[in-house]
Amino acid sequence: MRVGLDIGGTKIDAVALDDAGTPVQHARLATGFGSEAVLSNAARAVDILRDLTGAAFTSIGVGIPGLVDPRLGRVRHAVNLGLDDVDFGTALSVRTQAPVAVENDVNAAALGAYHLLDLSGPVAYLNLGTGLAAGLVVDGELWRGARGVSGEIGHIPVDPRGALCPCGQTGCLETIASGSAIARQWPSEHAYPAQALFAAADAGDLEATRIRAALAEGVAAAVRILVLTVDVESVVIGGGLSHVGRPLLEGVRQVLRDWAASSTFLASLDLAERIRLLPEGLSVAAVGAGMLVRPARETVA
Repeated sequence: MRVGLDIGGTKIDAVALDDAGTPVQHARLATGFGSEAVLSNAARAVDILRDLTGAAFTSIGVGIPGLVDPRLGRVRHAVNLGLDDVDFGTALSVRTQAPVAVENDVNAAALGAYHLLDLSGPVAYLNLGTGLAAGLVVDGELWRGARGVSGEIGHIPVDPRGALCPCGQTGCLETIASGSAIARQWPSEHAYPAQALFAAADAGDLEATRIRAALAEGVAAAVRILVLTVDVESVVIGGGLSHVGRPLLEGVRQVLRDWAASSTFLASLDLAERIRLLPEGLSVAAVGAGMLVRPARETVA
């Protein structure tokens, strides 16, 4: 059996997987802040699953935000966790007495979505959270690129007169289609600002309608980029904004259909039919993390 950990800003989702990659036990606990707290809670999550399953785990996979070097298991610039230049993989391996693989959380989610949704062909997982980024799975394996930045499409500038992006560029896709973009343009005390934005737009608020339309166009642009650059068969939309549900999906599909109506080239790509929402309740990042180290006999179709 294997363990997958999805380490987020507030909670750790942990799953135990059998040989086939099927989740058999689940645990959730607070993340904590700082390297000692996060490592201690990650190790505790493994202990909880060990008690629940009675199993000795062959490997542990970790999906975590920040800049991750999967070769070394080092994590840098995970600001929300208080981690910077931490040898996370080695430290957790010492605490758990098991091999540990560490990957960026969006990449881990991409692998988990590919596995849990039984997808085929090249697949992109488009994460619409505080930022915007994608994870890519090609031939059943993560495709990280030459320097590990494949899928960072949120930092493609699309509006030279747009807002300044935290990356230092202007008008990046992330400044239009992300949770931070909504928060900047539509300040709200609502627990779910995106839902509040969509409700206001439905009620006829002109500014909310404008922002919602720009959001749909930005997500559609992300889908178009992923298909035109990697020719992915499927784009799975996940992350916090995906909880808006079908109104978001249909808004994006409508933009893609409108583009197709004026471009025979885009019409030939069936962009609107390539996207789907991640179903609620799937711990894709935790499962994907658990899939980072596979038994030697296991293959991925």
